[in-house]
Amino acid sequence: MSAHGYQGRKAGVVVAIDGPSGSGKSSTSRGVAQRCGLEYLDTGAMYRAITHWMLEQDVDVSDPNAVAQHVHRPRIAMGRDPQMPTVSVDDRDVAAEIRSEWVTGQVSAVSAVPEVRQRLVADQRSLIDAAVESGNGIVVEGRDITTVVAPHADVKLYLTASTQARASRRSDERQTEDVAATQAALERRDRLDSTRSTSPLTQTEDAVELDTTGYTLAEVIDVVADLVAQVRQHVVARS
Repeated sequence: MSAHGYQGRKAGVVVAIDGPSGSGKSSTSRGVAQRCGLEYLDTGAMYRAITHWMLEQDVDVSDPNAVAQHVHRPRIAMGRDPQMPTVSVDDRDVAAEIRSEWVTGQVSAVSAVPEVRQRLVADQRSLIDAAVESGNGIVVEGRDITTVVAPHADVKLYLTASTQARASRRSDERQTEDVAATQAALERRDRLDSTRSTSPLTQTEDAVELDTTGYTLAEVIDVVADLVAQVRQHVVARS
């Protein structure tokens, strides 16, 4: 079985959530996973983890060839408990370190390297397959989940919000008052993610778009969890 399709599987449901930075993907995905008893995978953290490793090893991340040469060296492990997701590289916890501005400023360049995406997409599909085969199911968030990683997911969502709302949320999250600078950084990230040649951020025709600008987190989780519950009934029925 492959993450491209889930025929003949157990009743594990796959929920794919894409969207730009600050749209509420992580909070929504974790909340839905907890509510629905699913595993959780933050694919963005995987790209941050490999970027962190490259920077620590003094790899020139502006050189795609240099990044490609080292792409298979780091061992990345993702804990998929939505209440306490973990990220480790070479058996070291890096969950806090990968959120640094140092990593944030370089992750788009690293994630645009085709060899990086090939390696991590394969890893992500393996984790999804394991969750499906166990019968648990999983919520997977990122920027190419509905388009590349799990195009046959049972629930496909594209979360978005105004850039102003996203910048305000991100500033609150990082406890910074410079909302304008945060907004500029988000817009730059949007441009890089949506124009890269490999797996650009885009919305598929069959993904449900949810603009979270005017909603509280609890309201968004309610909407998505209800959708998952409806789809889950069909998955169980055909399993």
